[in-house]
Parts: sequence; structure tokens; C-alpha cells
Amino acid sequence: MASSSDLRSRLRAGEPVFGAFLNLGSPIAAEIVGRAGFDWLLLDLEHGMGDEGGLLHVLHAVASTPASAIVRVEELSRLRIARVLDLGAPGVMVPRLESAEQAREAVSYVRYPPEGIRGAALLTRGARYGTVAHADLRRINDEILLTVQIESTTAVGAAPAMAAVDGVDVLFVGPTDLTHSMGIPGEFSNSDYLDALAAVVHAARGSGKQSGILLQQIEDLPRHLEMGFTVVGLSSDGAFLAAGARAASSGLRPG
Repeated sequence: MASSSDLRSRLRAGEPVFGAFLNLGSPIAAEIVGRAGFDWLLLDLEHGMGDEGGLLHVLHAVASTPASAIVRVEELSRLRIARVLDLGAPGVMVPRLESAEQAREAVSYVRYPPEGIRGAALLTRGARYGTVAHADLRRINDEILLTVQIESTTAVGAAPAMAAVDGVDVLFVGPTDLTHSMGIPGEFSNSDYLDALAAVVHAARGSGKQSGILLQQIEDLPRHLEMGFTVVGLSSDGAFLAAGARAASSGLRPG
């Protein structure tokens, strides 16, 4: 079973890691995608169809595969982050951050005291159901992978300061939101957008951190790796299903 500490070690070594988003909220879909060869899977509570009520089932499904789970919470909220961590999420993605202050706040929510303010509830799944002693609880801090999202022009400008925050592992670009924020919706070849991507990669590298992005087509992978992205998501479980269904039905009716 993969763990976020394994993923963090690979990231710190600069190794590219590849994943996919899970939007269906389905444990079965999660297990299928997790066995397809991805390094990580993003369980999406912000835009996906799943919720906290079904999250544990999806986490169990991913844990049965070689992939590592990351959960995107709905917003920067102590309670939202605490709940997914207590359910055993080994990694967290926080959307729509735009300042170093917000990045530090996110770090505080994923760390037990004194490094942060995460509640120390020892009988949760995230705390190994009481098998970790009080004195050893802080070591879990080093196992949680924290990814913050860059989804606006303000966030791009603040990227160097966010990357410099201790405890932030990855700056992850949301291409759709970023292009809309820039007034060039969906123009992923626009030079201004490409300059913004380069700025995020540079900001991450400047603090020894990694940069990530979500792509929709495998054809886009080589140029983004060349740009310096090391955490690359490719599409989602829902998109895989839709594409497969379209491909299967395309030959049913001639003409």
C-alpha cells in the first residue's frame, strides 16, 4: 500500500509523479483507476460528486492499490481539513489560496501542536486508532503531504511567498480557474497563461518545492514536463468513463 510519506520522498528527490482526479465519489471507480498505474489519486470534495460521508469508503479503496490518496477539501477551513485527516487522508489539497498567510494557515491545520493546531484525537483513523502514543503523535506531521492550489492571477503573484512557507510541498495550478481569472478562459496556449505557468514553476523551484498541474490530454504531457512540472494529473475517472463510452458507441451506427 502506498503512503504519502513515500510520495513526499519521491517529490523531494525531484521525481515526476503522475495521478488522476476522482470525481465520481465511487470506491469501485477509485480502485479501478488506482490499479491503472498512477502514483496518486485526488479525491475531489470541492467539485466532485462524493462527500465526507462516503470519503472513508473511497480512501479504503485507494489504500488497496499502489496509488497514494490526496483529498481536495472544499475550502481553507480547520474543520474541513481536520475531518479528512481524521478519516485517514494521507495528503490534502487546499483550493484557491492567494497569500503566504493563507498557506501558513493551511499548514497549521494539518500539523499537530506545537507546529500547528490540529486537534489531537488519538482514536481516529488518521491517528492509527490509538496505536500512536501521545509522545509520538507529532511524527505524523511529517507524513502529511500538503498541496496548495494556484488558481488566480493574485495567487500567481503570491506563489514565491507561498512556496517559501515551511510545510507546503506542492504548488498546484488549476488551469481552468487560472485562465478564467486572467480573462482568457480556456486559452491554454495563450502566451500570458504560459508565462504564468513558468512563474509558478520558478517560484516552487526557488524554495525547493514542487509544482503541479492538471492536464486533460496525454499529448500535453511532454511540454509541461519540459517546463518543469513534476506533479502531473491526467483527467479524471468521470472523463475516462465518458471517453470510453463514446469510443464504444461510435461504431454502433454506420454513418
